[in-house]
Amino acid sequence: MTVTSQPVESFDLVIFGGTGDLAVRKLLPALFHRFLDGQIPASSRIIGTAREALDDEGYRTQLREALAGSGDDTRLEPFLQQVHYRPLDARKPEGWADFAALVGEQPDHVRVFYLSTSPELFVDICARLGEYALNEGASRVVMEKPIGRDLTSANQINDAVGRVFSESQTYRIDHYLGKETVQNLLALRFGNALFEPLWNAGHIDHVQITVAETLGVGHRAAYYDRAGALRDMLQNHMLQLLCMVAMEPPSSLSPDAVRDEKLKVLNSLLPIEGSQVAQYTVRGQYRAGVADGASVPGYLDELGDAKSNTETFVALKAEIGNWRWAGVPFYLRTGKRLPHRVSEIVVAFKPVPHSIFGTATGPLAQNRLVLRLQPDEGVKLWLTIKHPGPGGLRLRHVPLDMSFAEAFGVQQRDAYERLLLDVVRGNPTLFMRRDEVEAAWRWADPILEAWAAGGESPRPYAAGSWGPSAAVALIERDGRTWNEESD
Repeated sequence: MTVTSQPVESFDLVIFGGTGDLAVRKLLPALFHRFLDGQIPASSRIIGTAREALDDEGYRTQLREALAGSGDDTRLEPFLQQVHYRPLDARKPEGWADFAALVGEQPDHVRVFYLSTSPELFVDICARLGEYALNEGASRVVMEKPIGRDLTSANQINDAVGRVFSESQTYRIDHYLGKETVQNLLALRFGNALFEPLWNAGHIDHVQITVAETLGVGHRAAYYDRAGALRDMLQNHMLQLLCMVAMEPPSSLSPDAVRDEKLKVLNSLLPIEGSQVAQYTVRGQYRAGVADGASVPGYLDELGDAKSNTETFVALKAEIGNWRWAGVPFYLRTGKRLPHRVSEIVVAFKPVPHSIFGTATGPLAQNRLVLRLQPDEGVKLWLTIKHPGPGGLRLRHVPLDMSFAEAFGVQQRDAYERLLLDVVRGNPTLFMRRDEVEAAWRWADPILEAWAAGGESPRPYAAGSWGPSAAVALIERDGRTWNEESD
């Protein structure tokens, strides 16, 4: 069956930070791909803004180089004719009247203001948009994570943005929620009779969520050193994945029905605070080593600061205090300069209560459902079967493997393609509501505070390894092991 792409209403999408890495590497390629599929009306406009003194053609030249080879190059020029640029500084008045006049040329368009900047500028940008009444009508604002550094700063940002844009106009983006595998988790759980009866503490032994990167901090060093792995990845992306695994069946797929259930999970997370932080969390920082087959420097060398205590790795054990999940540990880990680039969710089922097989047949491994988010999106269900052939009964642990690319014969698109057009459509289902952000920070803040109060440096680990040995001990003292299969 052929799936056709549906066009959306004409829109103006403004990217604040339009010359930055996220815009050039993710947002604009995503829009180009949607243009190639016929989803962007010819009257729509994409407007980049940043402090660089460029004009339309100068910006298009930059994008021409960045987008070359990312799609049908013969259609790149028509796409670029829909791209414009205005130099702006969020904290200076110059240029804003001209920018407002440009946006005002199409009063009937849906307006999307994407804040691809540091969170410190969100308040200034929104205040300017309100000053020029650009928040009126079908206008929406998209905020990138992390929103704040803690609950207090997140509330300050949300309060200030909320004075200009209502909650229904505000889209807090987490691109992990736009990935096919994450949405397929909903289909697997709630579209099949097989899993949901087993999706509870009576049948699931534990859950692992891993987001591993082989790269270091690179050009993000200045930002990353202010954030660290917990703020950058765990407090937002990974907690959202945990919510998708653990939430109760929503009454429907309406935006608030889904987000209400995710909020319940966040509010049910058992706090990790005080002395528990040392017991249930591990923070690390990579040193020089070998990654992707090459020698790479350590974090402090890349940063140029020998005193930084910022973590580039974090692992922790979380628990949910409700009837469905009582006693089931959720092991989360994320880090930079790890052996493989992989994001996955592993649901490990309890072992069979009694083995009827002798030791000569081979070990009985736990059934596992592995949902791979990247690099190759797909689902594997690991089962124990008999090895084919004569010679006695020999057991093997093998996967039922569904690669989305192979099963559907299509290349998986970047999550931003779906999410950007969801904003245009006014569909907030895959975006975070304010109360979700607040609940996530309330849980994460005590961990950050305990780390700061303890004053201990992150544990070192060699680039190219799976993090500090303490992360292995975190799960192995419970009689479990991390899933580290790279295929």
